[in-house]
Amino acid sequence: MKILSEHPATNSKRSSKTIAVFLRRTTPSAWFGVAIIFLYALVAIFASLIAPYGETEVVSSMPYGPWTQHTLLGTDQLGRDVFSRLIFGARNTIGISLAATMITFVVGVSLGITAAVLGGVVDMLMSRIVDAIMALPQLVVILVMLSVVGSSVFNLIVLIGIAGATNVFRLARSVSLNVTVMDYVEDARVRGESLVWIVFREVLPNILPTLVAEFGMRFCFVVLTISALSFLGLGIQPPTADWGSMVRESATLISYGDVTPLLPAAAIAILAIGVNFVVDWFLHYASGLRDDH
Repeated sequence: MKILSEHPATNSKRSSKTIAVFLRRTTPSAWFGVAIIFLYALVAIFASLIAPYGETEVVSSMPYGPWTQHTLLGTDQLGRDVFSRLIFGARNTIGISLAATMITFVVGVSLGITAAVLGGVVDMLMSRIVDAIMALPQLVVILVMLSVVGSSVFNLIVLIGIAGATNVFRLARSVSLNVTVMDYVEDARVRGESLVWIVFREVLPNILPTLVAEFGMRFCFVVLTISALSFLGLGIQPPTADWGSMVRESATLISYGDVTPLLPAAAIAILAIGVNFVVDWFLHYASGLRDDH
């Protein structure tokens, strides 16, 4: 029997309806969050073109110089342009945080889904190991490990990525358990499908909205973690620009009524707010789609 395909006009109407629903459910706060993320992404990618000076370039012999037309946000303790370092700090902080978050999700999601699909002894063993790791304070473990292996960018990404994978493991396992009991997963097992097939074709697509929302939240947490480590002197090392270290280097200016230390802190806060706005909207949008179906 020949199956007739849908008329192109029908597909066009369906696409238009989907776009209309998407736009109707997109809140002003979501657009604001998207604008913030887009702006930060542009600054991070084109930092070398946007910044008026180099990342480590000394532009003044005066430490903690005033805000002028040549140094828009003044200079730091070495005479480097704060505005330029703020821009390069966006590239370094966001780039390292994104890499660490991706490692967190690759490890946590793959192990979490595998534990849920296999079940039994494998699930119990993996869950107990994760519980034992989570019993230790995450920030303390990272600090100890960095003091042992050194505070290089590579070590920072790997350690934060692996440390955060325990939380993602528990989330991925929890939502996957609700999917593995569904009939279509049992049918795949009866057909003799491989573990890889079940994970990527049956389980992962059905838990993706939850994981996407968690990715945004986890990214914000990683940004804060890296900034905290840099503030303590164990994160991104000088002379590389980083928002956390910039707060530490100019912290004494607060006593003199100078707002310079608040600039990198505000950059962190605004990024976190923008990502949270988008995540909050995405959860409501995904919930609305489930209700429609």
